[in-house]
Amino acid sequence: MDVGLAHLDRPFDYLVPAELDEVAVPGTRVKVRFAGQLVDGWLLSRADDSGHTGRLAYLEKVVSPEPVLAPEIARLARAVADRYAGSLADVLRLAVPPRHARVEKEPRDDGTSVPPDADTLDPPAAEPSTARPGHTASATVRPETVDPTAVDPTAVDPTAVDPTAVDPTAVDPTAVDPAADPVDPRGWRDYPTGPALLRALTDGRTPRAVWSALPGEDWAARYADAVAATVAGGRGAVVVVPDARDLDRLDAALTGVLGPGRHVCLSAALGPARRYRAFLAARRGQVPVVIGTRAAMFAPVDRLGLVAIWDDGDDLHSEPRSPYPHARDVLLTRVQLAEAGALVGGYARTAEAQLLLETGWAREVVADRATVRARIPAIAPTGDDPQLARDPGAATARLPSLAWTAARDALRQDLPVLVQVPRRGYLPSISCAECRTPARCEHCSGPLALPSAGGTPACRWCARVAAAYACPQCGGRRLRAAVTGARRTAEELGRAFPGVPVRTSGREEVLTDVPGGAALVVTTPGAEPVAAGGYGAVLLLDSWALLTRADLRAGEEALRRWLAAAALARPAPAGRVVVVADGALAPVQALLRWDAAWFAGRELAERRELGFPPAVRMASVTGAAEAVADLLAAARLPDDAEVLGPVPAEEGRERMLVRVPRARAAALAEALHSAAGVRAARKAADPVRLQVDPLSLF
Repeated sequence: MDVGLAHLDRPFDYLVPAELDEVAVPGTRVKVRFAGQLVDGWLLSRADDSGHTGRLAYLEKVVSPEPVLAPEIARLARAVADRYAGSLADVLRLAVPPRHARVEKEPRDDGTSVPPDADTLDPPAAEPSTARPGHTASATVRPETVDPTAVDPTAVDPTAVDPTAVDPTAVDPTAVDPAADPVDPRGWRDYPTGPALLRALTDGRTPRAVWSALPGEDWAARYADAVAATVAGGRGAVVVVPDARDLDRLDAALTGVLGPGRHVCLSAALGPARRYRAFLAARRGQVPVVIGTRAAMFAPVDRLGLVAIWDDGDDLHSEPRSPYPHARDVLLTRVQLAEAGALVGGYARTAEAQLLLETGWAREVVADRATVRARIPAIAPTGDDPQLARDPGAATARLPSLAWTAARDALRQDLPVLVQVPRRGYLPSISCAECRTPARCEHCSGPLALPSAGGTPACRWCARVAAAYACPQCGGRRLRAAVTGARRTAEELGRAFPGVPVRTSGREEVLTDVPGGAALVVTTPGAEPVAAGGYGAVLLLDSWALLTRADLRAGEEALRRWLAAAALARPAPAGRVVVVADGALAPVQALLRWDAAWFAGRELAERRELGFPPAVRMASVTGAAEAVADLLAAARLPDDAEVLGPVPAEEGRERMLVRVPRARAAALAEALHSAAGVRAARKAADPVRLQVDPLSLF
């Protein structure tokens, strides 16, 4: 049995009553008595005897005879729990969706159905003599019903399966037999090693590749080709994408290549019944391919031959629930455990993907520079205020003259224009018009925002209205825009280009695609719709909002968002991209040359020099100051561990960072997990959250 508390994160043995012998199979959900309570658990294995010398209790119930927990997923969950300092029960809650009894009882393709519902699987109130003495089973129990006063189950252990700590001789996709391709490489021919990658998958081998997609690339079709090659080789595949729009694109592409009924989609947005139905189809081996958002990273697939992730730098791939695993690292762990191939792709490249290349764990799949130059739009940087002052029309639209000209020329050619604005809303930040002091809420000191042209300022934190706001510095009551949002930008562009349709895509409504005629499409990053035939111009505004964030990944994230938008433009000379930023900045240089590989190498080298992930392993310890100090005092950290901090965290808490070389990750994990177990055992009142290599360190 495995509960969600650090000091009880291990299996426990139970006797199996004779009445449950046939249905109590590994992978089923069970109920057991633990600490006087009836709790949920997982049956992990069966054995003829137990090494436990004390008296064993009996299983109370088999909730369902459906073995939803596959053995390979149980092993994966254990590895992920160790990697991210979490309990097995927490990971299994992410890996297996909640049971839906009606879906389980639906007829299968072979006409059979799951026998009785949970309530019919209770054993009768039998005496111990009715059970087979000594016949035992291991089960893991969920944490929430065990001890609600215990320390936060996010206090966890980072014993990692390190994706780089493997044989560095990755399978070279170029070293294949030059036989005819069973799967047409199509667009993969634009990449010198692309066709060889598909041949390796078709041959049943396990290539590991980091792919840099060309601008305008139909990435969903390329992933569908890779999946089709894997299926042709007799193996299955799991593909994870950031959001529902990407999932819809990949779903359509796979249906076109494999035909209907050959894959399922897994996403938390599907709803309980549809999600569980798709999960069961995969678990029962009815389909060879599972695609989805991060919910699919644990999907059970028979004979797994390929795991793939698109745009691994998107923060949507990071699970917000304990133990906060990242889909990329979960999939790479699956590669090791299942001996499968891997494909990490995107327009941009993360430092983590670059590390896979530099260690030799994966090989690069990129186009040559001549092909890149033929596919990219014309990209140019431009200044801000000086050019705004020279052009009254540009000033009305808040555009430098170069951006204004690019938009005007594209609209004259009856082509759509994409305008990316980093902030949503109308005026998400305002300040005093007299002294420029930022306007803040008098109750919580949160930033004030203006929801519309005639709206009343309101706090973005507590939502209180500040109708009678007066500047505390000068007493002024007039306000000005400090940061302009997407809706205000759309309003200004509508005045600057009268008669041109203006569409917005953002949090309130995300557009999937737009027609190819003249139009202005104003979006926030990540919400860019695809235009038929491509955009005539792409304008990247307010770049400072991305580049000046107090975040380790600010430059990497800015480039990722710019490349994703610029990839939607037509090739030069019909397509133009204007970025309002200093052309000397490294992310801007990478955009101008369309060279994400150069920037990723530079970023990784800087992080290695400064001692930041992924060059090192780092854990953050967040909580009340006393609780953080208590946990670190109890932890037997490695001798070469560095403790950094404290720094302020949200809600009056503080954060400490613990840094070790990657080779010492296991020792750090053991130390933190043991310390968390000590606190859990004594029921420490203040919770402590542990995160390993969190996306945000500051």
